Amino acid sequence: MKVAFGCDHAGFALKRWLIEKATAVGHEIVDCGAMDERPSDYPDFARAVGEALNSGKAERGVLVCGSGVGASVAANKIHGIRAGLCHDTYSAHQGVEHDNINMLCLGSRIIGVELAAELMHAFLNAKFSGEERHVRRLKKVDEIEGDN
Repeated sequence: MKVAFGCDHAGFALKRWLIEKATAVGHEIVDCGAMDERPSDYPDFARAVGEALNSGKAERGVLVCGSGVGASVAANKIHGIRAGLCHDTYSAHQGVEHDNINMLCLGSRIIGVELAAELMHAFLNAKFSGEERHVRRLKKVDEIEGDN
């Protein structure tokens, strides 16, 4: 799978770790920055990962900032992006299975590297169920996005 990664300065070390783990299991990587730990702004990287998803350069995205909250807020402003802030494995896979999230947001100051890798793998290995109730609900979410 092609996976776009992005982070601000607070998420840089965790992003590097996650890229190593994703590459080790055969995922193709699109690195949308940041490229170092100099102070940077998470909305810039939310936009870059969102554009990679919307353009088809990547199938899923992983975005890391200090808490994951700002990254999630910014990413969800992008048309077509369904970002989930997940710090437990159930939410990481269920978010894809039921809500068809296409971006995982993580807080580097909230969770450790091993848990972050587990969350990423749960997210990347999950598939949308396609069940009627989830399709119906996502259609309503798309209507909200279209109205705004």
